[in-house]
Amino acid sequence: MSLSLVQSRALLGLDAAPVTVEVHLANGLPSFTLVGLADVEVNEARERVRCAIQNAGLEFPNNKRITVNLAPADLPKDSGRFDLPIALGILAASGQVDAARLAGHEFAGELSLSGELRPVRGALASAMARAAAPESDVARLVLPQASAHEAALVPGTHVYGAGHLLDVVTHFLPEGSAPPESAEAGQGLSRIESGAPAGTHAALPDLADVKGHAAAKRALEIAAAGGHSLLMTGPPGSGKSMLAHRFAGLLPPMNTQEALESAAIASLAGRFRPEHWMQRPTAAPHHSASAVALVGGGSPPRPGEISLAHHGVLFLDEFPEFSRQALEALREPLETGHITIARAARRAEFPARFQLVAAMNPCPCGHLGSRLKACRCSPDQVARYQGKLSGPLLDRIDLHVEVPALAPQELLGAPPGEATPAIRARVAAARERALARQGRPNQALQGADIDTHAMLDEPAMQLMRSAAAKLGWSARGTHRALKVARTIADLAGAQAVGAAHVAEAVQYRRTLHAAG
Repeated sequence: MSLSLVQSRALLGLDAAPVTVEVHLANGLPSFTLVGLADVEVNEARERVRCAIQNAGLEFPNNKRITVNLAPADLPKDSGRFDLPIALGILAASGQVDAARLAGHEFAGELSLSGELRPVRGALASAMARAAAPESDVARLVLPQASAHEAALVPGTHVYGAGHLLDVVTHFLPEGSAPPESAEAGQGLSRIESGAPAGTHAALPDLADVKGHAAAKRALEIAAAGGHSLLMTGPPGSGKSMLAHRFAGLLPPMNTQEALESAAIASLAGRFRPEHWMQRPTAAPHHSASAVALVGGGSPPRPGEISLAHHGVLFLDEFPEFSRQALEALREPLETGHITIARAARRAEFPARFQLVAAMNPCPCGHLGSRLKACRCSPDQVARYQGKLSGPLLDRIDLHVEVPALAPQELLGAPPGEATPAIRARVAAARERALARQGRPNQALQGADIDTHAMLDEPAMQLMRSAAAKLGWSARGTHRALKVARTIADLAGAQAVGAAHVAEAVQYRRTLHAAG
């Protein structure tokens, strides 16, 4: 047979579109042509495939005109994931592999020159695309061993792992054919049981280590319960970073769907680790990170730190030191929970429902308002420093809290704080109340749902109107204060939002300049 078809998938953002690898062998001047909008890495597959087939002891059709088409032709393809399907297509077209038996399987894998299979990015995305296909369209995924274990996290998938090209070839030999002489390396395919394993939670830092700062700890609890963003302002060494690093431990456990989405994005970036399964991710990029590193981009589009923090925490220390372009790029994801990267050749969308925890000094020297050390900054310097954060960005941060420096005698004499498990239990109970009432965290409420589920009593409504008018809140700021008040009421176990809940929420909407 001179024509063979092998199924695979191409990554486009978090989507994994089906690709048919068509291989045709013809008489004529020997050549190896690869078409179908292939990127540089895919074009280089010609040499990898040739060497892998020959070094595996198989026959490469050197005297044939080889044409490989990756269909559809207008879909961009990148990475070395097409090495294995191209090699199998050539072997099937030359009769060394049963082409009929390849049907019903999808293949992906990068080949070394010796024929060993190397892991590929996006195995989870491919498996999730397979799981979303109609039940009648049953396909088995054949992947490198490490990628196969990753893909098997998706329930209901049929995943097989292989360590070498010969493992795959041995499984798909024509009936009655003897294995190649070099088949001692090929032990066939191994079936990987699908389904999510139990999460192995690493020990997280305890909030009890932080002495004092009751207001900041309360803000962390509210942020965790409602999914709100948080900005902490205080002098150097006051404990902002210490508080932020303990925030992830307050969040409720992930469900399987959240874990799959988070792991799929990490897989696209090549950062997935099985030991991190079911753990909420924490991304903490340095303040020198570019806008592309933060929100994603490149060619092909790759997820940025905000997507890698999906269903987790994005901690931005030294908040004003990030570039203005990078910070302004956060505005839409904070509002919508996703980021769309549009380029001339392609468009990709990544989820980015993260919780922003930011920390900053109140001024360049860091001691504005400190009781322990005098500030040496001029008013113009303070205004320029705080002006690095735009009003629209600050308006999208739900909670603003000051973290003052503690005097040494206060710090050394303070008792240990409340432990993380006790706070996490209250957070989980409040989150469950919100999910039972409206099906999503309070921060995700939009439009009319805010009025429906906030349920302010009359004194609370009057206080909210008065505060919004006196403080000059925007409509967005007013809605965010309402959602914070709803979370405070959930933590208190209250059905309706009362004046006390609104009064506390108002304290967290003070602007940065007013706080300074």
